[in-house]
Amino acid sequence: MTAKINIAGAASTQHKWAGLNWAEHETVVKKLQVRIAKAVKESRYGKVKTLQRLLTTSFSAKVLAVRKVTQNKGKNTPGVDGIIVKSPGQKIALAGQLKRRHYKPRPLRRIYIKKKNGKLRPLSIPTIFDRAMQQLHYMAISPISETTSDTNSYGFRPERSCADAIAQAFTALSRSHSPKWIMEGDIKGCFDNISHEWMLNNICMDKIILNKWLKAGYIETKKLFPTCSGTPQGSIISPCLSNFVLDGVEKLLDDNLGKRRRGVNFIRYADDFIITAKTKETLEKRIKPLLQKFLLDRGLELSSDKTKITHIDDGFDFLGQNVRKYPSGDSGSKLLIKPSKDNVKTFLKKVRDVIRNAGSMTQAALICTLNPMIIGWVNYHKSVVSKAIFSKVDHEIWCALWKWAKRRHPGKGRKWVMKSISFKRNLGITVSALNKS
Repeated sequence: MTAKINIAGAASTQHKWAGLNWAEHETVVKKLQVRIAKAVKESRYGKVKTLQRLLTTSFSAKVLAVRKVTQNKGKNTPGVDGIIVKSPGQKIALAGQLKRRHYKPRPLRRIYIKKKNGKLRPLSIPTIFDRAMQQLHYMAISPISETTSDTNSYGFRPERSCADAIAQAFTALSRSHSPKWIMEGDIKGCFDNISHEWMLNNICMDKIILNKWLKAGYIETKKLFPTCSGTPQGSIISPCLSNFVLDGVEKLLDDNLGKRRRGVNFIRYADDFIITAKTKETLEKRIKPLLQKFLLDRGLELSSDKTKITHIDDGFDFLGQNVRKYPSGDSGSKLLIKPSKDNVKTFLKKVRDVIRNAGSMTQAALICTLNPMIIGWVNYHKSVVSKAIFSKVDHEIWCALWKWAKRRHPGKGRKWVMKSISFKRNLGITVSALNKS
């Protein structure tokens, strides 16, 4: 089975896609996933594999997988074959081709995006056919991941978010008797260096399919490059695979420090994590060596640049927030979580770049461009102590817009520009307004 989608007779099957009972298909898949989770809890892995096979061969799971990959944000991004699936007939035809027998994934299309430190992050884009296959098998392994995951792992999991991780950090650090020392952990090239051998030996899924995905390679500058380690960023199933690899730290800490752990807390989002302890020596001499050995078995290592041990009074940045204890009036201290300076700086730079490049934009078009950016950033930070920072950011955005307005009307006075543009009446959404709501 190649990634080429046979759409012959697609028109005759178009009505089948439109007539699908999605609620019924979701119920079928959900029941199988619940049975998989129960079998994992009972350590009946033979039954797990049988149920996984039932799920990946069911028509319900196949059509749901196709619906997922043809309706998400990447639906119009093709792989190396250039194929995009849009019509109902093509979708039902694609679902019919999702079979294990003779399946051979195509190489991934490699692109690069900029990181906030200026370096480039590689993204590997599978074909639409391979994305559908990955989504199909993701539905079969996600119940296992959710059952065996660390309690305080929040990245790439349903019904969990960065806000949950920050809330857990507040719970762990806010009290007067809370631990004072924090290890800020970051894994060096996590997605690129995970051991293929470890994944094949420890992840409960179809080993043949998994091995084909891991060894598919990628195409860059019209050349094929092999993949000997890692799981490609950009694939649907990669975040789940990385969670399988990184889960187990809490059990490691329980086994070596006792289940109560005495102030040792672990919070992880994707490959960023923090570990708290009452003393610096506990982190340096006991926990860090355990963690290094744990990661080494999986082909990973801690990033020396980003992994450091910090006192809570000095504060640390985690998921775009700054967590720090400040002296309070009653000779104690109070934990405050605010948007980090780097995060604010990056957001303002992005907004200013948009405004700077909007010389020919109409006022309405610029507002429509800026408002989603402002809404998204404010919604991310609205659950922390951010009133003062929102006011500052609001002022900086207004100043940038005022410069843009004066640049558009260089021969006019300030009052004329203000009356013509009418910022206060037309801007629609501001940071301060969102903060008050």
